Amino acid sequence: MPISRLRDFVTDFTALMDQGPKEPRVIADGGALLKDLVRHDDWLPDAFAVASEERYQQYLLHCDPAQRFSVVSFVWGPGQKTPVHEHRTWGLIGMLRNAEFSQPFVLDAGKPVACGDTRRLEPGDLDVVSPAVGDIHRVSNVFEDRASISIHVYGANISAIRRFRYDRDGNQHDFMSSYGNETMPNLWDLAVNP
Repeated sequence: MPISRLRDFVTDFTALMDQGPKEPRVIADGGALLKDLVRHDDWLPDAFAVASEERYQQYLLHCDPAQRFSVVSFVWGPGQKTPVHEHRTWGLIGMLRNAEFSQPFVLDAGKPVACGDTRRLEPGDLDVVSPAVGDIHRVSNVFEDRASISIHVYGANISAIRRFRYDRDGNQHDFMSSYGNETMPNLWDLAVNP
């Protein structure tokens, strides 16, 4: 398995962040890097592609040592979806396997209201969230009979950000994401993963 694709992505994204955190540049140039990564579906280790019957899974693939960005595989079991939620940082979503729906929302008098069309992401497609361009959405697996996988890159360690999810009536519930894995892929052992 050519995990070198993920290693190269992390190396290139780190170099991009070293140029400074200007969001429009990070979204444009980082989006191009992510689009190139998800163009290939031969690099994600099996342990980070396992669906759960209970809920969608978030597997940490890499977190920048300064927490400037994190890379996460999201595995959506059949029919699974998120609640309406926010991120409080920029995020890039690249579709790797099968398909998902992304529905943007805005708050109207504190209640989440769908805005714009639901977008269907196919392998290789990209989506963006950010407080600057639209930060609230709901994501769901298109399929009722198979898992779908997307790769997310956030402008922070997403599990360290206190965020909100929203009920239809406007009730807010604060939460912090957690990861479903206890280990991360070893990107740096070039003897094993050239």
